[in-house]
Amino acid sequence: MTRVVIDPVTRIEGHLRVEAEVDDGRVREAWASGTMFRGIEQILQGRDPRDAWVFTQRICNVCTAAHGIASVRAVEDALGITPPPLAVIVRNLIAAFQYMHDHVVTFFHLRAIADWMDVTRIPEADPMEAVRIAQRISDWPGNSAAAFRTAQERISAFIRSGLLGPLANGYWGHPGYTLSPEMDLMLAAHYLEALDWQREVAKAHAVLGGKSPVLQTFLVGGTATPVDVDSSAALNVDRLTLLRELAGTAKSFIDAVYLADHLAITTGYAELHRMGERTGNVLVYGDFPLDPSGDPGSFALPAGVIVDRDLEHVLPVDQERITEEVTRSWYQDDPAGPLHPWEGTTEPAYTGPTPPYDRLDTQGAYSWVKAPRYDGRPMEVGPLARVLVAYAAGVPRVRRLTDEVLDRMGLRVDALWSSLGRRVARLVETTYLAELTFTWLDQLEEAMRSGDQRIHAGRWDPSTWPAEARGVGFHEAPRGALGHWVRIRDGRIERYQCVVPTTWNVSPRDASGTPGPLEAALVGTPVADPTRPLEIMRLVHTFDPCMACAVHVYDGRGDPLGNLVEPV
Repeated sequence: MTRVVIDPVTRIEGHLRVEAEVDDGRVREAWASGTMFRGIEQILQGRDPRDAWVFTQRICNVCTAAHGIASVRAVEDALGITPPPLAVIVRNLIAAFQYMHDHVVTFFHLRAIADWMDVTRIPEADPMEAVRIAQRISDWPGNSAAAFRTAQERISAFIRSGLLGPLANGYWGHPGYTLSPEMDLMLAAHYLEALDWQREVAKAHAVLGGKSPVLQTFLVGGTATPVDVDSSAALNVDRLTLLRELAGTAKSFIDAVYLADHLAITTGYAELHRMGERTGNVLVYGDFPLDPSGDPGSFALPAGVIVDRDLEHVLPVDQERITEEVTRSWYQDDPAGPLHPWEGTTEPAYTGPTPPYDRLDTQGAYSWVKAPRYDGRPMEVGPLARVLVAYAAGVPRVRRLTDEVLDRMGLRVDALWSSLGRRVARLVETTYLAELTFTWLDQLEEAMRSGDQRIHAGRWDPSTWPAEARGVGFHEAPRGALGHWVRIRDGRIERYQCVVPTTWNVSPRDASGTPGPLEAALVGTPVADPTRPLEIMRLVHTFDPCMACAVHVYDGRGDPLGNLVEPV
């Protein structure tokens, strides 16, 4: 039995430690530990609930927009505010552009460069053969000999310099890399193109949100994005034209490069559909209303729960069934047991390990991540959950896209319960939302030209609020189901809790010893070389963990920062 420790897991947001016991070339047991503490919940106590979205965006500088949307929705729910159609449309667009940007960057810049291709073999590739491979799978104009030779020269110069920068510390030469040097070159060329692409697409958030990241135009009750057809200082016809151009830029790259490369890797590593299979429960809050009223019945990605892989029955989501427990987490346990987020607390109680951090105490507490459960069950959230629920619920476009991809690989829908499935799901929902972006742009233009710029003025004044109120805000963030729960007393935040996608996916074991989705998925993973656990890294990355969101900030003296910040 070999104990494999990866600390930190790289190419994710934040700090994650994974320990695994490998026996006879396979993972027999695994543990995931979030190794930093957050504390935004304490910082929010005593503050004006209308300001919460400003603070929650600072939970993570990648997931900013997602937390902003969930936060304003939580306060709106507590105060009985319904945002106007224009705000619903603008929020859809902000989230859709975030999805496209996030999934492409995750694939090329965080995954492909180290998980799937061996960059040290690129100098030996034949650029003309790489062009032929690329042109067989895509008609992208960038698939040219000149572009591929330039990419080869740039990567080769990196390697010769010995200063590999972001290419350092890979498991180069690992037998798990099975793509040809020419495929590696194609991916590297597209990696470089994606750097320019993501810079362009991010401009959409600057138009809609004032800046990117950490958007500035969220507002309880609507959006602060000025909309005026005739004003140069507002979201006008010229800026709508720019948004359409950016949406077109996003979609063309997604269709011709992201999709093609995704399928090439998925086909090249076909064994993935037999890995990461030990999860079977998924949870989706639902999002992206197609009706500008915000009607949940019009969600493009519907809400639902699937238990034990039963695709015949999509159960409704009841948020009252959500609890968090801390039996294996570094927090003070509550005598009442697992608590609903409205009752939850975040009181740190660190018990180790101590330097040199050789091994986690997996019989006790071992993570700053809590263990959320739905009806006592661990739930996987994220792209796979959304696509499975939408597929099972009969969403036509999702079914067609999913079936097309699976047909090309000769697989059935049950193969989605795997590492391959998580990758296919990202491909499907990125394509789906790239198409729907134009629907919301059409809705935006119609609302602008009709003068439908209604705002919700009621309940902005705290004097109109009840003495006590509570609310919940849901958003399907790129990484999965995100929930913010707020309790308000006398116009101030009394309690605030965030249960984020990675808290669901990377949760530690609960009191019954049941592992979280990532821990369960790792079991059975083949490991060719325990000193270079490439396969474990690949599987962890299919969940796209964001530890900055998942864990709950101390100063240098060990005092909670929340106690040092006075309400304003």
